[in-house]
Amino acid sequence: MTDATRQWTGRGLSAVAVVFLAFDGGIKLTKLPIVLEATAQLGFSPSSIILIGILLLACTVVYVVPRTRIVGAVLLTGYLGGAVAAHVRVGNPPFEMVFPIIVATVVWAGIFIRDQRARALIASCR
Repeated sequence: MTDATRQWTGRGLSAVAVVFLAFDGGIKLTKLPIVLEATAQLGFSPSSIILIGILLLACTVVYVVPRTRIVGAVLLTGYLGGAVAAHVRVGNPPFEMVFPIIVATVVWAGIFIRDQRARALIASCR
């Protein structure tokens, strides 16, 4: 794979993740009835949805900034891990439990494909 292909593939994966996460964070700020219902089903109070949305958007912004993308990916991984835990706790169907893991994988894949330093970091752990 050429460097240009790596760059565009990584950017594309990151863009897919960012669009989804920005939408998810933004829709939480709207407090639509469907969002409040889903939040309540997971055991969160309606008053917490704004803070959750702001935290998700803040983590996504940290991920978008090239200099802080690794920190952003770590923060998003923590956020998405919490989503998995919430879905497991209430016994949601498997797809709802696995989807945050898929999003986290796309977040990291976008970095690893385009960032030689990230690939070198993983290679040094072997």
